[in-house]
Amino acid sequence: MATTRCAPEHRLLAADPDRHHELGTHAAWYVVAGVVTTGVQAVLFLLLRDELGSQVANLVAIALTTVGNTEFHRRVTFAGRRSNASKRHLQDILTFAFYAGYGSAVLAILDALVDRPTSWEETGTLLLASLVGGFVRFAVLRWWVFAHREAATAQTG
Repeated sequence: MATTRCAPEHRLLAADPDRHHELGTHAAWYVVAGVVTTGVQAVLFLLLRDELGSQVANLVAIALTTVGNTEFHRRVTFAGRRSNASKRHLQDILTFAFYAGYGSAVLAILDALVDRPTSWEETGTLLLASLVGGFVRFAVLRWWVFAHREAATAQTG
């Protein structure tokens, strides 16, 4: 028999009392991984920039950190949530494409606005762009790649 909204056992937030804490835990681990990954990406960019140029150094840094970052999220941030391997791989490709295009555009805009930007100006600009893009990626990871799947139960009445 179905319960009504007025029933004392009805929960407005979720059937699992710990579930509403999950968002905060996911966000905290996402920030930790984001800080570490962005730091590694910045160091790689700085190390490769003079040898490869800004655009290529940015692409290499993104390529080397994207897969590791997603794997960290699978094992730690969203541990316990199942995900489809093809969704994770597609998300890796889309993340790389997004950050590659986004980072390249940001570097091109900086280059148009600043005559010969320094490596620190380029790195700072990429870090700021990464912060903005990180909010979008968190939403994609949480609500699509590692989406919470309720156990399907059929109720007959």
